Amino acid sequence: MSTIYVVDDQDNIRSLISQYLQKEGYTVESFSSVEELALRLETGYPDMLILDIMLPGQDGLDFCRQLRQSSGIPVIFISARRKALDRITGLEIGGDDYLAKPFSPRELVARVRSVFRRTTVPPDPQDYLLSGNLKLIPGDRIALIAGEELALSAKEYDLLALLAQNPQRTFNRQELLDRIWGYDYEGSERAVDDLVKRLRRKLNDNASETNIETIWGYGYRLDGQVEKHIY
Repeated sequence: MSTIYVVDDQDNIRSLISQYLQKEGYTVESFSSVEELALRLETGYPDMLILDIMLPGQDGLDFCRQLRQSSGIPVIFISARRKALDRITGLEIGGDDYLAKPFSPRELVARVRSVFRRTTVPPDPQDYLLSGNLKLIPGDRIALIAGEELALSAKEYDLLALLAQNPQRTFNRQELLDRIWGYDYEGSERAVDDLVKRLRRKLNDNASETNIETIWGYGYRLDGQVEKHIY
């Protein structure tokens, strides 16, 4: 069963979340600060983070920004901040869901299941996409550059896979919002630009021969040729 790390500075909330998740069969570890979490991450990453925003020391938003430079593990934000702008910010920087306090523990469990369903696809190793030295294996949600796995968040992978699966098509920003974030997303088109910027940086930093092309005044498309292969 999956391992989940819970980060919140309130003992009763950590304990309540842990109890409900453990009843569902998840392995749970809890931490009161980002600094405690960072020490634990030196020995390995969990399958998901449940992360409070308002924490002593470094807050959850800043930590998620740093995390997204090296890891794509799912992150669910929990916070007493209930404004739509806070939710939008959390999702735009790489969060996979956002739940405002106070919340039902059963709803949190349902959100955990939903995020795992969205970010985990049953393996199908038959097909893969190749563009230069970039290889995508959709069944396993894996991206490789020159054989080395690329650490992508769920939305970064979804964007890259969407463009690679439609290599001749240019998507406008609204289409990408609808396809990646969902039709009920309340944020602005800036979320698309921020996501593209993060993904481009990772592709460039890892010497990808394929990148994302901007079609000025319209949107984005993949700039390389894509071949579909079958094992």
